[in-house]
Amino acid sequence: MPTLDRIFIHPIKSLEAVEVRQAKILESGALEGDREFCMVDSNGKWVNGKRTAKVHQIRSQFNLPARLVTLSIQGENPVSFHLDHARSAIAAWLSDYFGFPISLQQDRTTGFPDDEASPGPTLISTATLEVSADWFDGVTVEGMRSRLRTNLEIGQTPAFWEDGLYTKTEEPLLFQIGDVQVQGINPCLRCVVPTRDAISGEATPQFQKTFAVKREETLPNWVASNRFKSFYRMAVNTRIARSEAGKYLRVGDEVNATLSS
Repeated sequence: MPTLDRIFIHPIKSLEAVEVRQAKILESGALEGDREFCMVDSNGKWVNGKRTAKVHQIRSQFNLPARLVTLSIQGENPVSFHLDHARSAIAAWLSDYFGFPISLQQDRTTGFPDDEASPGPTLISTATLEVSADWFDGVTVEGMRSRLRTNLEIGQTPAFWEDGLYTKTEEPLLFQIGDVQVQGINPCLRCVVPTRDAISGEATPQFQKTFAVKREETLPNWVASNRFKSFYRMAVNTRIARSEAGKYLRVGDEVNATLSS
């Protein structure tokens, strides 16, 4: 039986993840605290890994019960801030680093997902991370995990098992994680972020091309391949209905799904 083995949330969009044992479902279908904050410039545009590789140099550690974040640049002294009471100080620290004005926006209802139509948690299997890491010299499973920044990691499955969690059409595929009903939507189109080492920001040569070639070569024959206009896709985008708000996803939850074919 597939199980939910790991849960990750990213309190500040584009910064490092926090691994948690459980996560509450919000009315939007997002996980509470995930991408709750977002860095924006003076024009209100996101400052993220798609825009600049400089985000990879920021080390961030979170104490969520205390609502604290500790920020540092590699080789420099860390500084701790309260996420709610020191937001202007966080913004000043980020502005000094990036070299232009930054503010920190908050959305406790939906967060700041890349795919606003599918704000539910992204999902991948551990086996898929293991196989895809082997496509690249020097990329570890943990390194691939950090590059893809997925919320939910499913164990006890073969690689690419999660590709059965969406249909050949745009009709959602319903499945259960514990007592939470989830809707599988589509394979997640990747951006420039996975092409870089998550710690150094160094780009892996030919990453996107190699990834797409290998993805096509290893795509199981039962997968809804018509959903791959580009093979630079991995993990599954989801939605969670408002009826599930207030429920929790927990590590160890069983995943019950009738996979598409």
